[in-house]
Order: sequence, then C-alpha cells, then structure tokens
Amino acid sequence: MLIAKARPSLFLFASILVVDPHLCSSLSQSPRSRRDFVVDSVSSIATASTLSVTTASYAGLSNASDDIISTPKQLTLPPIGVGAWAWGDSVFWGYDQKNDDELKEVFDYALKNNLSFFDTAELYGFGRSEQLLGKFRAQCQTKEEEDRVIIASKFAALPWRTKSDDVVKACKASMKRLGGKPIDLYQIHFPGSWSNEEYWDGIADAYEQGLVNAVGVSNYGVDALRACHAELSRRGIKLATNQIQMSLLYRWPLENGLLDVCKELDVKVLSYSPLALGFLTGKYNKSNYPSGPRSKIAEQLFKDDSFEQLLMTMNEISTKHEASVSQVALNWAISKGTIPIPGARNLKQVKQNLSCLDWSLSEDEMKSLDQASSKVTGFITPDKNPFPRKDVNTGLKMYDS
Repeated sequence: MLIAKARPSLFLFASILVVDPHLCSSLSQSPRSRRDFVVDSVSSIATASTLSVTTASYAGLSNASDDIISTPKQLTLPPIGVGAWAWGDSVFWGYDQKNDDELKEVFDYALKNNLSFFDTAELYGFGRSEQLLGKFRAQCQTKEEEDRVIIASKFAALPWRTKSDDVVKACKASMKRLGGKPIDLYQIHFPGSWSNEEYWDGIADAYEQGLVNAVGVSNYGVDALRACHAELSRRGIKLATNQIQMSLLYRWPLENGLLDVCKELDVKVLSYSPLALGFLTGKYNKSNYPSGPRSKIAEQLFKDDSFEQLLMTMNEISTKHEASVSQVALNWAISKGTIPIPGARNLKQVKQNLSCLDWSLSEDEMKSLDQASSKVTGFITPDKNPFPRKDVNTGLKMYDS
C-alpha cells in the first residue's frame, strides 16, 4: 500500500529530475590534446588491473594530474560522459524497447572511442536503464573492453527509505541489474526530507564492503555538500563527485557559489542536462516545440527574445568551428570545469556529442556565451525543482540549485 501511494512521487522524480580532477586550461588549448588525453588514459587503463592512471605522460597536456579524476580506487573519468536517463524512460523520453539496438550502437561507439562513461540510476526506467547497460557490457568482445566501461549509478532517497542498510540493499540490486560487478561510482540521487545522514552512512558502508569503487552525491547544495564531505572524511572516505544540473540555461551553480565550493573540497562536478532538455541543440524554435512535458517549458522560453539571441550567438560560434550547436553548449560546460553527461539515444547524437572534444571555445567566445545566457529567463528555476530544501530533523539546508 505504501508503494502504491508513493507511485506519484516516483512519477514526479522520473519525469522532472533535471528538468538530470578540475579540467585544466590545457584541455582547451588544442583539439589534438583532448583526443590524446582520451587515448593515453585508456592505454593506461588497459595495462592495469583496475581502472587507474599512473604517472603516464599525456601528449599535449602540461599537467595530466589536473585533467583526470582520481578517486579513492583510482577511478578515471573522461572529460565527457553519456547520460542514460532516456534508456528505459517511457514517461519523459518515450522509450520503446524496439529501439534497444540503437542504444547498443551508442554504447559501442562510446566504447570504440574510449569515452565509455555512462551515468544511470535505479529510477531511470525503474531499473531498465541499468539492465540495458549491464547487458551491453556483458556483450563486450574482450575483458579489456569490459574493463574500459565505467558506470555510475544512483540511489533514490525515497521517503520510506530511512536506514543505511536501505542504501546497501539498493546498491546490491543495482549491481545485479548491471551484471554483478562493483559499481564504479555510486551516488545519492537527490537529498531526502530526512535520513540524509543515514544515506551517507549507507554509501560509506557500500564502499567499505567493496560494492562500489567511489561515492558521490547529486543535487546537493553548499551546506549539504560540506556536511556529507565531512562525515565521509571521518570514515576515511573521499566524496568524489557532486552531480548537478548546469548549462547555459541553468547557471545557478556558477552564481550561488556551489561550483566554487566543489572546487574547494576537491569534489568533481558532473553536469547533467548540459543541453537543457534539448533546448540547446538548435532543434527547436517558435514553430517547432518538443512534445510531452517539455512543451510547457518551450512556451516560456520562446516568450523571451533573449533566448533566441543566445541561440543566434551559439549558431555563430558553431558555424565558425564547423560544429553543431549542441557542441557549443557542451564545450561551455567543459570550460567551466565540469564533466558534462549529455544523453544520447542514437548514433547521430552520440557522435555529435563526443565530437565536441575536437575543438575548443576561445576566451572571447566564452564571454559572448556568458553574456547572452545570463539574460535568458523562462527556463527552470531552482524553486521549481522537486528536491527537499531542508532535512526536517536536522534543519540542514540540502538543496539550493
């Protein structure tokens, strides 16, 4: 009965969760250097027993240690990942099982290009996304290929989950759907209204039991991030990542200090929805809205002339670089020191997304984008997101952007 009554909240999170080492300046110096980073890092991974990078020399990089993420188990993440929210989600993204072959093509292309970092969650398709990733990884031709696949998943802080063991149980269930291997990065998907300290104990327990290689959080604000970081530190565990919404249309983490605090604590930032639900791809305009829940957002955005001005600025930059509009948005996120995890449902999308590493934005282009994007209104604001603002038991502020 409890689960039946809670189903609307699951629908809410599944429908509007986004609305889903600091990269040094050398990453943006030349297209070749960023490709070399990927190739060289994977070469190191292939010769190690764990996903790790030693003191390998990276061509074109002045300081390789600043360009990778070294988590407690030496997990290494590339400069861009693939978000798998749409892999199984029929509510928001219209998932259809008959398109699974296209998702396999996305997986294979990312693996072939040494960018096989996938972000999923138990809520995505209610486990279907994890099942697909587990299936695709199991179909790798060699162990070396299988070991190159990096998967991050997330625990849903649902109201009836109140104990640390709930996290461990959920982690084991995710592991099973993913094929039984330890999860490379396990994150708390969003703050809870209560039991947040229990969740921190839970991810720490999962780490200590060898179920996961690194732990992180998602949608955590400044105060919650500091508190979680401190609590994990007491157990000798590093908080590796904070996955937050950030894009040219959602700049709040830049403006409220969250990104600065992540850098201060050496918590790496995964930026989800870097293409702002597809509105930064150039696909939509006043006469062409997306279907479903996104149509309401489109109505608000296209009332604002400043959004069209932003798209014009992005188009000018993309034309100059012979690139796509979406690549402009992704390069902006990378230049802000984050690892974007854009979604991809077909081969065209993943090729386009990952090709953003072939070029970089200039300082002047970054300034133009910042100026244009800062004027846009009409997109989702933090107060419209469904996450609890405070822990009702401790009073800790959990979410700010």
